Amino acid sequence: MSRKRPTREARKQKKDRRALRTRKPARRRGRDAASLTLSAVMFFCASACLLLALKSLLNEGRVDWGALALMVALPLVCWLCVRVVARPLRADPMLVLLMTFLVSLGIVLLYGLDPERGLRQSVIYLLGIAMFAGCALSIRLIHDWHALSWLMIPAGLVLLLLPVAIGEEQGGAKNWISMPVIGSFQPSELVKLALLLTLAEFFSSPRGFRGMLPGLAFSAACLGVLMLQKDLGTALMYYLVTLLLFWAASSNLPLTLLGALGGVGAAVVGYRMFAHVRTRVAIWLNPWSDALGKGYQLVQALMAISSGGLFGLGLGMGQSRVIPAYSTDFIFAVLCEQFGILFGLCVVALYVILVMRGISIALRARTPFQALLALGVSLMIGLQTFVIIGGVVKLIPLTGITMPFVSYGGTSLVSCMGMVGLLCGVSAQNEKDRAEDERLTQGAEEGEA
Repeated sequence: MSRKRPTREARKQKKDRRALRTRKPARRRGRDAASLTLSAVMFFCASACLLLALKSLLNEGRVDWGALALMVALPLVCWLCVRVVARPLRADPMLVLLMTFLVSLGIVLLYGLDPERGLRQSVIYLLGIAMFAGCALSIRLIHDWHALSWLMIPAGLVLLLLPVAIGEEQGGAKNWISMPVIGSFQPSELVKLALLLTLAEFFSSPRGFRGMLPGLAFSAACLGVLMLQKDLGTALMYYLVTLLLFWAASSNLPLTLLGALGGVGAAVVGYRMFAHVRTRVAIWLNPWSDALGKGYQLVQALMAISSGGLFGLGLGMGQSRVIPAYSTDFIFAVLCEQFGILFGLCVVALYVILVMRGISIALRARTPFQALLALGVSLMIGLQTFVIIGGVVKLIPLTGITMPFVSYGGTSLVSCMGMVGLLCGVSAQNEKDRAEDERLTQGAEEGEA
């Protein structure tokens, strides 16, 4: 008597059960890879700080206690961020590891050039971890983002308008506020979080274009204030993210192209209105025409990258200090001079992985709000990285923004870590939904059996 062949449905159920049995070992392998990567990040931090301490001992004959303290504290903070803070939040391990490595790299670079700034950035790192955790929790705990968005709009505009009244000008833009205790901070960096949340909420409205209008109006008001402050680099980020999110949410190509034409017109107006914009374009076209004057920073940055070669001059070595903005706008030139162009390309690849991971999270999201939020965060980090690195290597004109996670700056670091927290919050929600689907599928199969 011949055996009855299993039906197609039975074969599919058997395949699904086998996949469920093999998923746990796959997850275990993922955890092992994350543990190994965390160990590598901690080893990098400790060895880099040890090298800085040895450099100080050999060259200056003194013990650099700050570097030795960082050798212990920085790996410990990385471990706490990944194991104690991120794991209970079910945060994406890859995102958290990329973030901790980039922040640690920035602290090491800054300490090698200016120990005071490096130590200050390491303290701000702790505030950034708190912001990361708060933003990740907000996705899980807050359910009425619509009402909160209407509160964030006036709060964001008031915060953005403060530099106009009491701010100070740096680099041609009046976008900084100096406070007695916390020092200088840049409100536009914090408003980025409000903008991303507001755009995601209103652009996911079922009312179509009419529902998007509050988000568009908020973005337009922010752009107007930033133009008033002459902070054109941040204005460019706000504009590009708004335009691309609008296209992703509406699929309305004619209106998107109209917005792009409006952006080109605004760029022409800004070029004619602001002298520092014309100066930056002229420097971009030919920095060598005034290599000791207005083009000095870009020329020195290009020379630093060239002198580093493929493998770099070594940690703490080189002449990057001659660049006035070495810790902010030109930190990528410092990185390439000390670690080499190959390492610089690897860092660029890490940013690409981070952005692609964020887009993957957006594609797996179950709600339009979470999908647009993850996409907006990915676009903000990716575009900011491209614009600042492109300016340093003379691909595009300099805009005066910072390199995410690496550049010196408290508000920039806290804002970027908050954005990764939002991404991890969406990722954790995706994992929760997937686990619920698996539970329901397994329950249905057991019921049929």
